[in-house]
Amino acid sequence: MDFHVTLAGRGDLGTRIYRELRDAILDGRLRSGERLPPTRELAKRLSVSRNTVAVAYDRLTADGFLSGRVGSGTYVSAELPAGRTRHAPAGSALRPREVWRTLPPLEPAGADPEYDFRVGIPDARLFPIQTWRRLLSAELRGTGFAQYGDPAGHAGLRAAIARHVGVSRSVRADADDVLVTQGAQQALDLLCRVLLEPGDRVAMEEPGYRMARLLFRSHGAEIVGIPVDSEGLRVSALPARTRLVYVTPSHQFPLGTPMSLARRTALLGWAERAGALVIEDDYDSEFRFSDRPLEPLQSLDRAGCVAYVGSFSKTLLPVLRLGFLIAPRSLRGALLHARQLADWHGDHHAQAALARFLDEGLFARHIRKATREYAARHEHITTLLHEEFAELLTPVPSAAGLHLCALSEVDVEPVAARANRGGVGVQTLAGLCGEPAPSGLALGYGAVAPEKIAAGLAVLKRVFDEG
Repeated sequence: MDFHVTLAGRGDLGTRIYRELRDAILDGRLRSGERLPPTRELAKRLSVSRNTVAVAYDRLTADGFLSGRVGSGTYVSAELPAGRTRHAPAGSALRPREVWRTLPPLEPAGADPEYDFRVGIPDARLFPIQTWRRLLSAELRGTGFAQYGDPAGHAGLRAAIARHVGVSRSVRADADDVLVTQGAQQALDLLCRVLLEPGDRVAMEEPGYRMARLLFRSHGAEIVGIPVDSEGLRVSALPARTRLVYVTPSHQFPLGTPMSLARRTALLGWAERAGALVIEDDYDSEFRFSDRPLEPLQSLDRAGCVAYVGSFSKTLLPVLRLGFLIAPRSLRGALLHARQLADWHGDHHAQAALARFLDEGLFARHIRKATREYAARHEHITTLLHEEFAELLTPVPSAAGLHLCALSEVDVEPVAARANRGGVGVQTLAGLCGEPAPSGLALGYGAVAPEKIAAGLAVLKRVFDEG
């Protein structure tokens, strides 16, 4: 292997080589079973005598770090010597900005629960993976490897997205208005970069999307929670000097209620008067089970104050990291600069494959199939909640998306904790949104297998009954 050894520092050359290799083993840069270069080769690379390297190897072997195999070479030992531990990283006086120290710690990724009712996870088994492989393979056989891409995204995909949202959601946009992103979260980040100054006020639905709240905080914004009711965000509660309003009007996160037309009109009027931007996150509106969806804010906007954010993470697969942003044209130039400075562009070939997936009608076919499946799961869970949890949980009416909410008059935090330990993956509203939030659970039905829904809810019911 090609391993770098620095000869800087104290001690003779053999001691320095010994120390470098020992530290690499302890730090994990050289792993158990890896083969080291022959002494002659490493000596030539370091411009030292072969005997100098051999002395270092002999010391490491005597200390138990290396083992020799006759006729094969020298290898890192399968087990470290007793009492040896990996080195901890050196301390540093460097500290991040204070806001990063106030954010909650990242949750480690664990194993998937047996009964997976977590929110926002689509059923990967519904995704036409063979078709996707065919489209992606065709793009990988083509050209475009040697150049940087357009920060706005693949031209064909931008045109396909504009056609798709124009037909399915009445969004008014052409290809030049679309900026392809690495999911909705990057779209929010780009808007913050070009619009917010530290201390600017951002209004959000309460309860609302926790990851958006944390992102706005990381940009130094002052977050103001605005209550929601059966018609959506209460526009009359928006404070003065608000620079940005983040809403999920098609399927309020997490409660699931849509914003009424009267509230949409009021919000647009308020934004025009206040000179504020409204971010419309249309995160899973494709999965609609009844009722015709209301017009998006973007299609009603005549003042250029709405940024429309969409994502394919829930309609296709989260791992693809594909989304899009349709912003007011006054922000387009700054957004393109921000995208180029952040990560320049996304995966050209995945974007090209998605363009074909959209243009060939494969996406629409997938959505129809997935919607039928999710509608059945939604109905099944709702029925069981009414039958088995009547005294414990009250489902919030919803007609779209990948999850539903159920409110409770009892503290559900310990219930959810015990359920998760018992193999039922559920999330509380407070866990999804932060405080304040009503007491209740959010039940996703994208990841749970249909045949496991009843058994999973039966386990949840036992946890409730056990107190």
